[in-house]
Amino acid sequence: MERIKTDVLVIGAGSGGLSVAAGAVQMGASVVLLEGAEMGGDCLNYGCVPSKALLAAARAAQAQRTSGVFGIAPVTPQVDYSAVMAHVGEVIARIAPVDSQERFESLGVRVIRAFGHFISPTEVQAGPHVITARRVVIATGSRPLVPPIRGLDTVDYLTNETLFQPRGKPAHLLIIGGGPIGMEMAQAHVRLGCKVTVIEGARALGKEDPETAAVVLGALRAEGVEIAEDAQVSEVAKTETGICVMTKDGRRFDGSHLLVAVGRKSNVENLNLDAAGIETTKTGIRVDAGLRTTNRRVYAIGDVAGGMQFTHVAGYHAGVVIRSMLFGLPSKAATAHIPWATYTDPELAQIGLTEAEARDRHGDRLEIARFEYADNDRAVAERKGRGLIKVMVVRGRPVGVSIVGPQAGEAIALWSLAISSRLKMSAIAGMVAPYPTLAEINKRAAGAYFSPRLFDNRLVRITVGLIQRWLP
Repeated sequence: MERIKTDVLVIGAGSGGLSVAAGAVQMGASVVLLEGAEMGGDCLNYGCVPSKALLAAARAAQAQRTSGVFGIAPVTPQVDYSAVMAHVGEVIARIAPVDSQERFESLGVRVIRAFGHFISPTEVQAGPHVITARRVVIATGSRPLVPPIRGLDTVDYLTNETLFQPRGKPAHLLIIGGGPIGMEMAQAHVRLGCKVTVIEGARALGKEDPETAAVVLGALRAEGVEIAEDAQVSEVAKTETGICVMTKDGRRFDGSHLLVAVGRKSNVENLNLDAAGIETTKTGIRVDAGLRTTNRRVYAIGDVAGGMQFTHVAGYHAGVVIRSMLFGLPSKAATAHIPWATYTDPELAQIGLTEAEARDRHGDRLEIARFEYADNDRAVAERKGRGLIKVMVVRGRPVGVSIVGPQAGEAIALWSLAISSRLKMSAIAGMVAPYPTLAEINKRAAGAYFSPRLFDNRLVRITVGLIQRWLP
């Protein structure tokens, strides 16, 4: 048994863990990194990267179908599903060296390819190694949640961890779960020539603003995705032609393949957290505002911390704990400035409060500024005028933004800066965006906020009239 002492021990080589390891070692700390599975974690191997690569292929196929509006004869794309999956694999391989063991070892990190678990409040065992560290960061991420549906264990079903493995094209893909993963994969597969049915127990995209979500759902239905809502699954069974899914209200859906996409579950079971005095909650590890666990030497970041489950949140958490661990500075994680996006077409993005949440919290103090993509010249030129932005404003500052439309995920980033820096709407109105760009929607939304104050204001009109008389 080898005993190792280090400044920082990181458990998990996903986005958050890799960010901590790279940042800490380059600032002079000794770092040990444990990973028993694949370097890069879920995002690189099963999540963000492969799903966006698949969506890109699907977008290319859809462009062939819809080119008629530009005066170019549309054609039915010839989709080689195996080649599409090869493209996905090539994208993963292209990015993988950035997250590789070799790269991190070249930075000075000791990488141990084994799962770790606590054997005491100060010790972690990984294979034949026992590591003692001044600080430990748990970054073990999450995995697909598999619900206790009757018959599910008797059929071959897919999750995001198996969906991107090479296989033949599904004739009819059934998807249980109408959240972001389910809707992205539904659109990708219908564009690649599959029949797709989404089965959602409540409302599809139910955590999003209903107005903006409706635009996305309408677009998917127009492309041929069947979306069954208020359809709680009761049973799954094999059939002669594939799989059937039955719901509590008696509906039945038959297909060739089944994807389960109902959420994520934090990876905590194999860490032996009790030995370290670390408490858990229903969603993950209990942490304070500084991401410390109930063991003061141990932090938890990313999905395993039980909060917002996004890759960029894990990266943000890494910065929070590095400031605390390495410099002893007070550092807290916030959520108000964290955006997220669903990469359907049109895209859906959100930051802060939705309209309903803002009305509940701020009442009559809330003002809403809106702007339609249909009034953006770049969107019109590219025939992408479907969508809108609405900004929830309280006392001149944005408290939430909902965007649906092309590149919504890009547009929302500006509002993260605005909210994190406590900028007023005047700062957004004062910026200059190149013309013609989709980025202008942000400035135009700010303009919509100020328009009633300037153009429908009697005092302003009187003042301007008086000044014009005085000017030489």
